[in-house]
Amino acid sequence: MGAAMIQYPGNVPVWVNTSNCKACDICVSVCPSGVLGMVYDASSTLGAMISVNNPESCIGCNECELSCPDFAIYVADKQEFKFAKLTDDAKERQAAIIANNYMSLDQKGAK
Repeated sequence: MGAAMIQYPGNVPVWVNTSNCKACDICVSVCPSGVLGMVYDASSTLGAMISVNNPESCIGCNECELSCPDFAIYVADKQEFKFAKLTDDAKERQAAIIANNYMSLDQKGAK
């Protein structure tokens, strides 16, 4: 990969370089298994930041990494990490995150 890629932290399916993330939430919108969500963050320009909340559900599809306009999110190589299979629970969680305006499900009602 390019020189901008941060080093694999080990034993995680997906990780974020939050200094590159502008909180556009595109990655949350494309994740099929509800791994990602936005969390309120007063220090962020848009008042939110990406959060990896359900890493155990990551299927390694790379959609988040491929869709990120700022090269801020990375997915482990399939040779380095054993990814989960897509489950109905994961699909339902993703639908709930989308319905919650891309916010993590523990962020309901927070302002």
